[in-house]
Amino acid sequence: NWGGKVHGGIVMKWIDEAAYVCASRYCGNDAVAVFSGGVRFYRPLLIGHVVEVEARLVYTGTKGMHIAVHVRSGDPKGRGMNLTTYCLTVMVARDDAGNSVPVPAWVPVSEEDRRLHAHARDLLEIRGRAPGNRLPNHLVASWKSDTRHDC
Repeated sequence: NWGGKVHGGIVMKWIDEAAYVCASRYCGNDAVAVFSGGVRFYRPLLIGHVVEVEARLVYTGTKGMHIAVHVRSGDPKGRGMNLTTYCLTVMVARDDAGNSVPVPAWVPVSEEDRRLHAHARDLLEIRGRAPGNRLPNHLVASWKSDTRHDC
């Protein structure tokens, strides 16, 4: 943009693309974003800086996957990278006809995995109670009746 910074919408596009790759590689199917929330822009991402986009699976339900995405950037002449943006995206696996399909259960291994998994479950509960910030009805209904939840 005119200030030498990457537009937030471009960064959000990178987040969506990274979440898609992470989800589809994990489940072996196509995936579609059904929710993105908690987008946090910590600092500007400068044009010309090196960019790293890391997408990480943090929770699975029966058909959905929560993907945490961190965007980092840094001066190409330096070695440091700074966190610039964070987002949690929910992706649902789908078949060739566009129908949602089950995904393999993901089990957290490390302490950080367990912390992120618990955070994703907390956010699910909050979204389930917030009428203006809900997942699609078929996912909410399934989440309430299934101990693994849809997303």
